[in-house]
Amino acid sequence: NQSNQPEDSPPTTSTWVTPKPPSVEINQPLSPVEQQLKWDSYHQLQQLLRERRLMRAIALVEALAQRMPQDPEVRQWQAIAYQTWAKHLVKQHKLDKARNYLRKALKTDPYNKSLCAQIEQDFLVIEQMI
Repeated sequence: NQSNQPEDSPPTTSTWVTPKPPSVEINQPLSPVEQQLKWDSYHQLQQLLRERRLMRAIALVEALAQRMPQDPEVRQWQAIAYQTWAKHLVKQHKLDKARNYLRKALKTDPYNKSLCAQIEQDFLVIEQMI
């Protein structure tokens, strides 16, 4: 555990999107094992985001997305993790990397209107910093 890395930094007062818990109904039925994996991953993701261990959160949702590529909730969680990491990068003035992660978030969950609106605001913040 390398606690001096940015992804392990303590929580800040900035706002970020909270992933919604898994719904009962999804497009493709999951096996009981997959449902449990998804639920456990959701709780782990919440903990990682609370602790601001953002790269680990991204690794978790990317692995889950590989296992459940058609699951819209997993894609949403992945996009939220990307956007949260991008906001962290903006605070560090790593604007090019932040833009890349914002684009990844949009590409991952392009139909999430709330997330898209927040990402648009994030892009405006970056433009004002240049």
